[in-house]
Amino acid sequence: MLLQIPGVLTPEQVAHFRSRLDGAGWVDGNITSGYQSAKAKFNEQLPDESAEARELGEAILVALSRTPLFMAAALPKQVFPPLFNRYRQGMTFGNHVDSAIRSHGPTGVRIRTDISATLFLCAPGEYDGGELLVEDTYGVQRVKLDAGSMVLYPATSVHRVEPITRGTRLASFFWIQSLVRDDGQRSVLFDLDMAIIRLTKDHPGDPALISLTGVYNNLLRMWGQP
Repeated sequence: MLLQIPGVLTPEQVAHFRSRLDGAGWVDGNITSGYQSAKAKFNEQLPDESAEARELGEAILVALSRTPLFMAAALPKQVFPPLFNRYRQGMTFGNHVDSAIRSHGPTGVRIRTDISATLFLCAPGEYDGGELLVEDTYGVQRVKLDAGSMVLYPATSVHRVEPITRGTRLASFFWIQSLVRDDGQRSVLFDLDMAIIRLTKDHPGDPALISLTGVYNNLLRMWGQP
């Protein structure tokens, strides 16, 4: 499932992020690359232990906890501490698949990467190129979102970032270990959850809500891995 989630960060938060990132000490993005990714990756990244990465990463985690659509879609068991990258003119990240297990040195967090996330920090008009291309069952999806908006997609997906031809692209990226490991099962639960929410809004008190909510929870009980 590929899902766009608007407005994870407010415009005021985005402005604060941008001011902090402008003065940060960026390094070669390959500090976190695996063997295959290092061959395709040409960007810059904030060191995991930097003050900016810690401060802004914590702010993202708080924002995610207040975003119902994220909670419903990801069913997060654990979120990897958010990282930050920068693409300037000519920079790109070719086709790759994210590592199955990620470890975060400063915190000791170690997760299975079920879901990948990119949180955009620049408006689309600030740069040319830089689209995130994700291959899924419906073909290649091109993603370039407003600042403060985020996309979720299966970490098993082949994906890439197109070369930047003008401007600078800033983003946060991270991974989620879900309570439900299988992407197809998460999709079923998400669709059912959204249907329950619509029915609750349009027909409050409908007896079917009790049955549907029971089905949702029984499926989560069956598939969940707490």
